[in-house]
Amino acid sequence: MIQITLPDNSKREFPGPVSIADVARSIGPGLAKMTVAGKIDGRLADASDVIDHDARLQIITPKDAEGVEIIRHSTAHLVGHAVKQLYPTAKMVIGPVIDEGFYYDIAFERPFTPEDMAAIEARMRELIAQDYDVIKKMTPRAEVIEVFKARGEDYKLRLVDDMPDETAMGLYYHQEYVDMCRGPHVPNTRFLKVFKLMKLAGAYWRGDAKNEQLQRIYGTAWADKKDLDAYIQRIEEAEKRDHRRLGRELDLFHIDDVAPGVVFWHPKGWAVWQAVEQYMRQVYRDTGYQEVKGPQILDKSLWEKTGHWQNYRENMFTTESEKRDYALKPMNCPGHVLIFKHGLRSYRDLPIRYGEFGQCHRNEPSGGLHGIMRVRGFTQDDGHIFCTEDQILDECVAFTEQLQKVYADFGFTDIIYKVATRPESRVGSDELWDKAEHACMEALRRSSVEFAIAPGDGAFYGPKIEYTLRDAIGRHWQCGTMQVDFNMGERLGAEYVTETSGRAHPVMLHRAIVGSLERFIGMLVEHHSGALPSWLAPVQVVVLTITDAQADYAREVAKTLQNQGLRVELDLQNEKITYKIRKHSLQKLPYILVVGDKEKEAGAVAVRARGNQDLGVMPLQAFSERIAAEVADKR
Repeated sequence: MIQITLPDNSKREFPGPVSIADVARSIGPGLAKMTVAGKIDGRLADASDVIDHDARLQIITPKDAEGVEIIRHSTAHLVGHAVKQLYPTAKMVIGPVIDEGFYYDIAFERPFTPEDMAAIEARMRELIAQDYDVIKKMTPRAEVIEVFKARGEDYKLRLVDDMPDETAMGLYYHQEYVDMCRGPHVPNTRFLKVFKLMKLAGAYWRGDAKNEQLQRIYGTAWADKKDLDAYIQRIEEAEKRDHRRLGRELDLFHIDDVAPGVVFWHPKGWAVWQAVEQYMRQVYRDTGYQEVKGPQILDKSLWEKTGHWQNYRENMFTTESEKRDYALKPMNCPGHVLIFKHGLRSYRDLPIRYGEFGQCHRNEPSGGLHGIMRVRGFTQDDGHIFCTEDQILDECVAFTEQLQKVYADFGFTDIIYKVATRPESRVGSDELWDKAEHACMEALRRSSVEFAIAPGDGAFYGPKIEYTLRDAIGRHWQCGTMQVDFNMGERLGAEYVTETSGRAHPVMLHRAIVGSLERFIGMLVEHHSGALPSWLAPVQVVVLTITDAQADYAREVAKTLQNQGLRVELDLQNEKITYKIRKHSLQKLPYILVVGDKEKEAGAVAVRARGNQDLGVMPLQAFSERIAAEVADKR
């Protein structure tokens, strides 16, 4: 007898081996119809997979997150089925699930067009309407090779070569179409009705620009049409908020092919940058950090000691001078260790907190660059704390409090917390790891926040806290981090004098709040849809005249506001006031001040707030106090 234990701890017995689908049928026809797959002792499996031992089983349906992922993966295979019917000479490459969707990379002799996309989607719907079963066959390796040779699927054969230890592989049959996958997949195309192909893009085989170029079809799939509609709406909203488009419209920055992956900041964009940097500089001062500055180019020998030269060199920009090899720094940590080492340190000095707006360079592949979100040259609000083991907890608690206030001031109040724990391959004793992981978790407990555990996702040198922001349209941005490092200080010879006059290596806490300033500003632009709060806006106030007669008074108003530290523009153009108001409204400025003869005589201004709000006429002093309070309170 085979005993199956269900999630509610009820048990069912079967006379012999039984498939997941059969277990679902024994519970009821409704569940059987909804069964996408199952979890056998926590392992995902196809509905057709057979259980031959006593086991715990969870039936997976489209209501489960795993069920939706399986639907997406199967829809990617359906793309392959449709493409091979429409374009038989196309060669299929890979089709993985990604966040909220999937893609399929394809090699074809000509570029796909939007008309091709429409044809592929239409053929997919025709195939779904046939309501056919998806058949899984575990197939010996030699037979898999023969199948794909016969079909001329060169890339599938390369993938088989990548798995020399696999003696058998899962082949999934969509009628005459066959694809290779670990699975699981849906048992029938009736689960695939809610999907949409989204866009075409270029890709490279194995993600390497040196390899042949492929075409990538992106799509999304859901269990429910309402979820698909909501997703499409989010995508449309995201396109409106795209920082690249808003960067052009608001004249903030641009990217040029003469410097791929590096940002050209325009005056307005640099004003935002400075607002962020100066705010973070004040945070440093308020929380006991000493600002430092390290060199950008460092000798190869340092990167050999840290392990970067051996493990990260392909992502580093290197140069040579007088027969010495150098690299542009991809991170600031080693430089801070060298600053710490320059002089004798005592346990009484600890913790020592260094902060730097350090410019880094990483040789990211050109295909991965994305506006100012993913660049090759970037500046981090990078900080490192050198402390004793006993100080880790207090420092982590203080950092979380610091980070929460910063994010709230920038308009982010929804934070997701995660602790990434020790990986299998690591340095340091279990005792040290216990202490560091406890500090990370206890710091979040003391901050009264819920957090998830990411087992094994820590760095080899220590665990970390990850802080992820949820933006205005529900997207997640992994941003801040606190990493506990027992390794780098020792590798680079950092020491301090202990209470007993001995020597010890400090624990090094790597922390960042905004991370890359470029990426964070891109996030701010998208989160606020370009309408940055008053304290961050590149232009906080614009003063408009109705006629030339108010020009001198408008200059006085602008000068008064500039003298209190505000970023002010003046528009004295001889244009209709309605035109000028509309023009500056499109720039999403917090305030537009209009001055005519009445305002000039009264020493007042007519105030229009963002969103076409007419606040009426008020004395200049009253407006000055209003915006000063907004800026001070970060509203």
